[in-house]
Amino acid sequence: MKLDAYIPGEQPKSRDVVKLNTNENPYPPSPKCGRVLKTFDLDGLRRYPDPNFGALARTIASLHGTTADRVFVGNGSDEILSLSARAFVENNESIGSLDPSYSLYKTLAAIRNVKWTGGVEPSTSLFLWTNPNAPTGEFAEPRSIAAFARKFPGVVIVDEAYADFARGNCMHLAVAPRNRNVIVMRTFSKSYSLAGLRVGYCVGPKDLIAALYKVKDSYNVDAVAQAVALAAIGDRAYHERTVAKVVKTRKAFSAALEKRGWDVLPSEANFVFAKPPAALSAADAFARLKAEDIYVRYFPGPKTGDRLRITIGTSAQMNTLLKALDRMLKPHDKTNTKKQ
Repeated sequence: MKLDAYIPGEQPKSRDVVKLNTNENPYPPSPKCGRVLKTFDLDGLRRYPDPNFGALARTIASLHGTTADRVFVGNGSDEILSLSARAFVENNESIGSLDPSYSLYKTLAAIRNVKWTGGVEPSTSLFLWTNPNAPTGEFAEPRSIAAFARKFPGVVIVDEAYADFARGNCMHLAVAPRNRNVIVMRTFSKSYSLAGLRVGYCVGPKDLIAALYKVKDSYNVDAVAQAVALAAIGDRAYHERTVAKVVKTRKAFSAALEKRGWDVLPSEANFVFAKPPAALSAADAFARLKAEDIYVRYFPGPKTGDRLRITIGTSAQMNTLLKALDRMLKPHDKTNTKKQ
C-alpha cells in the first residue's frame, strides 16, 4: 500500500532560533506542573498507570459540567483520532473533513485503508471538523456545526485544539443529554503549553466513549503525563493569563501584517494564515526566513501554497519576524542599482 506519511513541522535542535512553525505556546506551562515533576514519587513508576485516568477524567468532566464516563484521554489528540478511525469507520466507509484542514486526517484514512474526502459522501461515517480550522485559523459558528451534525448519520468529531484562543466552542454539544453523535476533542499541547507531554482528551456520548475504550491500548497515558496534565488543568488563572497574552499578540501581529500589505485570514487560533504582498511569494519568504533562523510553516499546493502559517510567539519574536519581512520587501537603494 502506498502511503504518504504525515510530515510534522521541523524541530530545529538549536534554541537560538525564532520558532513559529508548529503552533507551540511561547510561554512555559503552569509552575504547578514543574512542582509535580520535582516531587513525583519514582516508586510509582514501578506500577502501571491508571488505565482509566480516573482523577484526570473526573477533573476534565467537572471542568465541562459532565461525568467521567463521557470523557476519554489519549496519548495526544492524534491517538484519539487514530482510535476513532478504527472504532467508527467500517472497511467500506470513508472519512471526511474540511479541505484544507489538518493534513494528518488524510494519512489516518490511508492507514485505515479507507477513502478520505474533503466533504461528505454517502459512504462517509466519520467527519473531522477542526474548529478553529488549521491551517486557516477560521472559526465556524457552533450553530453551523450543530446543524451539520443533526443531518449527518455518522460520528462528528469537532477537533478543538485551538478553541481556548477562540470566541466560542462546541463543548455544549458534546455534553448535551440528547447528543448522539458529536465528540469534542481538546489537547494540552496548545493553550496549556504541554506539547512535549502528549495528552489529549475528548468528551461525548457514553456509547461512543465506551467504543474508544474498547480499541485503546491497555495503558495508553503514562503516570507522569496524567499527573502533570492534572496540575495544568487545575491552574485556571495561569491558563487564562497565558491565553490572553497569545490572543493580544495575535491581534497586534495581524494588524501589523495587514499594514504591510499582507492578506491575513481572520484567525481565532494561536497562528495566522497570511499571504505576502505580490512582490514576495510565500515559498520565497519561507526559505529566506529559514536562512535567518526564523521558522514558519509552508504548505505547498493549490489551496495553501500562496500563504504562510505563522505561530503566535512572544511580542519580541513577532517583532523579529516583522523586521525580517521588512528587509525582504524593502526597495533596493537606487545608488546600488546604477550602472558601474
